[in-house]
Amino acid sequence: MDTFKSIDVKQIRTLKNELTRFMMTYKFALDELNTKIDILKQEFHFVHDYNPIEHVSSRIKTPESILKKVQKKGYELNLKSIKENIQDIAGVRITCSFISDIYELSNMLSKQQDIKVLEAKDYISNPKTNGYRSLHMILEVPVFMSDRVENVCVEVQIRTIAMDFWASLEHKIYYKYNRTVPKRLVRELTEAAESAAQLDRKMERIHKEMNELKEAVDETEEGHELRLNNERFYLPNEFLKLSERLSEK
Repeated sequence: MDTFKSIDVKQIRTLKNELTRFMMTYKFALDELNTKIDILKQEFHFVHDYNPIEHVSSRIKTPESILKKVQKKGYELNLKSIKENIQDIAGVRITCSFISDIYELSNMLSKQQDIKVLEAKDYISNPKTNGYRSLHMILEVPVFMSDRVENVCVEVQIRTIAMDFWASLEHKIYYKYNRTVPKRLVRELTEAAESAAQLDRKMERIHKEMNELKEAVDETEEGHELRLNNERFYLPNEFLKLSERLSEK
């Protein structure tokens, strides 16, 4: 009897260690991707004096949530099957100011040499029937462990503020009604999604026009400013012309 207890304890410990390492890889993948996003955010801010990212949040599915999805989809209950079939265990949601920012950011992420884009779904150009809009990507991110490299899937959702506002409220309403929403409210939610899309398009036009005006003003200035770590450096036109000549060589 003691022997069986000893074996059970060893098996439980082994299983616990495997589960811990499994979940840790997803945490590390999120850390890796969040670092990349933060670098892109800072680079864009310094180079263009503009920040396309309003907010970033991330999450990892709980073991209970993973188990429910395994049972619902009918997958085999083992770590290999879970890793191969469930690609949204780790998720990142990025909120941008404008629609153009979404595509710019997704393009920058796609160009990362150690990231592989496994799937991309554009629900902005092709909204869901309920009006949902967002850009979804499944990225494969390398995680360097002590004894191996794990390629981990991370789901990335990129939206505008208006898209995120609508999606959050729509989720709350469906949760409140236990996913049985009256047809009248479904219709109004779809109309609200279109209103949010119209707002995004209008703000995009204003943003584009403001950029054109800013570029026209910049061309008439005698010099430019460089900002790094809250410090300002004045760059005369002569210095910029010198840089252009050096880059041409």
